[in-house]
Amino acid sequence: MISIEQLKEVLIKNLKLEDMTPSDIDDHMPLFGDDGLGLDSVDSIELVLTIDKEFGVKITDSKEYEKIFSNVQSLLDFINATN
Repeated sequence: MISIEQLKEVLIKNLKLEDMTPSDIDDHMPLFGDDGLGLDSVDSIELVLTIDKEFGVKITDSKEYEKIFSNVQSLLDFINATN
């Protein structure tokens, strides 16, 4: 089971969020948009690849993207449910 801290560290490392620490990222912070981490469509591709590489979880159903990537906690829940 992956912890929220592990996920945050992977996000920071792989999405080039060098100016952030895990404590800067709220568990329910949106991943996309100005009110959250501010990720964009290019980052979404990197995020899918990162989740596969780091956790061995493939996200293949694009219809589920909005739900899975709505915030840090929903992404963690998906990863842990899949593993």
